[in-house]
Amino acid sequence: MPVFRRFVAIVILIGLSACASPNLSVTAPTQALPSTQAAEPAPANSVINANAVLHGAPAKPPSGYVAFCARVPDQCAMPTNAPREINLTDDVWNTLEAVNTAFNKAIAPEDDRDHYGTTEYWTIPTDGYGDCEDYVVAKRQALIKAGLPAPALRIAVVFAPHFVRHAVLTVATDKGNYVLDNLRSGIVTWDKTGYAFIERQDPASSSGWVSLE
Repeated sequence: MPVFRRFVAIVILIGLSACASPNLSVTAPTQALPSTQAAEPAPANSVINANAVLHGAPAKPPSGYVAFCARVPDQCAMPTNAPREINLTDDVWNTLEAVNTAFNKAIAPEDDRDHYGTTEYWTIPTDGYGDCEDYVVAKRQALIKAGLPAPALRIAVVFAPHFVRHAVLTVATDKGNYVLDNLRSGIVTWDKTGYAFIERQDPASSSGWVSLE
């Protein structure tokens, strides 16, 4: 195994239950795109690159996600006849902004070990506290209820600055892959986050997830 791959594997194992802190400095832009620009196409090359980078070989789903799906299987269903990509209209953009803002304000960050006495416990918060994965599954549930197709709403595991493991919700659109994140108020494309993407849900994968290392 190459040295870098071995190093990444070790870091993933060490940080398996970690989430980036809201106090972490994120150097990428944090300003949301104006709603009036949401429907404007991004440069063709940037869309192609975004889609290419966020595809990969089948990967093993995170253990917390597997346990979450066992408890609430309806939250993990991927309808085969639903679109895998969303047309990014002004209405869709406004919905994404509203959900991202609402849950970032409604949920206070708390580590699973402190909250539940265990590590890597993914759940939709009912008491106002949660870690990065909890923000993600709560936002995903809300967006599905708002009418967005589940296959286009994909959880991703990333490295935030300083190799801190983190989770975000990505939205596959006809204008690129956008990221809803509890560490920033604005919605940006994946390449503007400053994160290194490790793996992501992908309905085209045999495992439902792909490796992005």
